Amino acid sequence: MPGKRGEQLTGAAFILPALSLGSRELVRFYRQRSRMIGVIGSPLLFWFLIGSGLKTSFRYPSAPPDVNYMEYFYPGTIVLIILFTSIFSTISIIEDRREGFLQSVIVAPVPRSSIALGKIAGGTALSMIQAILLLFLAPLVGFSFSAGSLLLVLATLFVISFGLTGLGFMIAWRMDSTQGFHAIMNLFLIPLWLLSGSLFPASGAAGWLGSLMTINPLAYGVSALRQGLYLNGTESIRDIAPLPVA
Repeated sequence: MPGKRGEQLTGAAFILPALSLGSRELVRFYRQRSRMIGVIGSPLLFWFLIGSGLKTSFRYPSAPPDVNYMEYFYPGTIVLIILFTSIFSTISIIEDRREGFLQSVIVAPVPRSSIALGKIAGGTALSMIQAILLLFLAPLVGFSFSAGSLLLVLATLFVISFGLTGLGFMIAWRMDSTQGFHAIMNLFLIPLWLLSGSLFPASGAAGWLGSLMTINPLAYGVSALRQGLYLNGTESIRDIAPLPVA
């Protein structure tokens, strides 16, 4: 009995701080309305302007003739929202360090891994919420969901959100300047997104560019998301390879 109680206390000591930090990230983000507008508004503006500009001139290889660029760019827009949210959410690590909150959490009798999980889980939840909001526009673009496609899309969104937020956490943990963090993230993550197949397929790119896209892990996430949006009842989720690769 004492052993079981000790295990329960250990589990509570790990989970409760993580939940507290994660919920704090949610409350903090949604109190800053300007960040919400920037995170959702900028990708939607890119999608509308770029998608409208290339709507009739873009043709995706091996796709039906009625697939226009706004439809092709839609999964990339969702991933861009996740990318922006992961950047904005992990900035709080630098702000917490500057305000002294992070130091007080670190010296508390809680595992460091619990602190990391709470921060990453909060950012992942934020990214998922923002991305799911954009999914409500899917019927307007021409997508329809089945149970299998929705499951795959949500699983893909979680993998991408968790991965990008974790990457942002690792970079922000070692930095003390929000300006420097923005510079590093833009230098690294924006090219990562550009080479993910969000804007153009690897098959139509230059040889060296296509090679870079094949080793980009985010490209497999975008591919899995795109396949999930097109998944119909005759296909099985087991037939979709990019998600486990990502």
